[in-house]
Amino acid sequence: MSRFWSPFVKDLVPYVPGEQPKLSKLTKLNTNENPYGPSPQVLEVIKAEAGDALRLYPDPNSDVLKSAIADYHGVSASQVFVGNGSDEVLAHVFHGLFQNGKPLLFPDITYSFYPVYCGLYQIPFEAIPLDESFQIRIEEYRGINGGIIFPNPNAPTGCFLALAEIERLLSVNNETVVVIDEAYVDFGGETAISLVDRYPNLLVTQTLSKSRSLAGLRVGFAVGHPDLIEALERIKNSFNSYPLDRLAQMGAAASFADQSYFEQTCNAVIAERETMVSRLEALDFQVLPSAANFVFCRHRHRDASELAAGLREDGVIVRHFNMARIDQYLRITVGRPEDSQVLFNSLQRLLLVN
Repeated sequence: MSRFWSPFVKDLVPYVPGEQPKLSKLTKLNTNENPYGPSPQVLEVIKAEAGDALRLYPDPNSDVLKSAIADYHGVSASQVFVGNGSDEVLAHVFHGLFQNGKPLLFPDITYSFYPVYCGLYQIPFEAIPLDESFQIRIEEYRGINGGIIFPNPNAPTGCFLALAEIERLLSVNNETVVVIDEAYVDFGGETAISLVDRYPNLLVTQTLSKSRSLAGLRVGFAVGHPDLIEALERIKNSFNSYPLDRLAQMGAAASFADQSYFEQTCNAVIAERETMVSRLEALDFQVLPSAANFVFCRHRHRDASELAAGLREDGVIVRHFNMARIDQYLRITVGRPEDSQVLFNSLQRLLLVN
């Protein structure tokens, strides 16, 4: 029935999300979900909101949530945009801020939704190679461009670019928008939100899916100059005026009120990540430095696809990217200590097999 498609649809190459297996008794370390559940305060708020008011539309402006985010990050509510997951926020960014005819710049190894959005919105782009250590080289982003975007920490590598380097980029690139995608920043990075008041072309995006354990609610946000936020609001209100439901808005807002739980779970993930790195290195893996809730690693002597398949046979799911430069790497989500033990039991068995 493709004869009914609009002409551009046949050329789209959609994003492929991480597998969500339907099997039970799996150790699922492939989609970077938080191994710890949401704050109990969040669950109580959601329960309280699940009543008769659900027959009414939610607040289209998400004022309570915007205020919670603004208070937490020390900005004004006019500097905050919210959406149905950071992917939707990024879609509006591409649509509203990058459609200018000039090439968008992003790393060659990065979040694979970026080229998908470029295809969807017909935005030319240039993939800038990471260096041999998989680090972003700021000096490579100084040419003529229609915008710059990259995750920090980068995905799938987990490598973090220091805030001073981002500021160095902003000091020489002030004619186009620079977007820092901070999906994983709470696991060891430093947010660039502190720079938005000094650089009107800076937009920072974050998600509540990872560090706040709310992947199931689908809440993301952006912080930047009010002019950038207005552009995103115009796109949103021309597309879907009610992207966040009542439960998502109130539950997400509540997550910013429970700082102790947030810090506790982030610290637990960071501690387990460091333990994982040591254990992987002891098994002859090379592990990239990670500031995220995952590690990116390769075994010095064993094929990555074979290891991924062997782990799967043992019920352990990790992410393998069959892509140039990284086809020998595995991305492994940090789970609870008991998840790590299952992972390492399987790895030790596989690595003993000739």
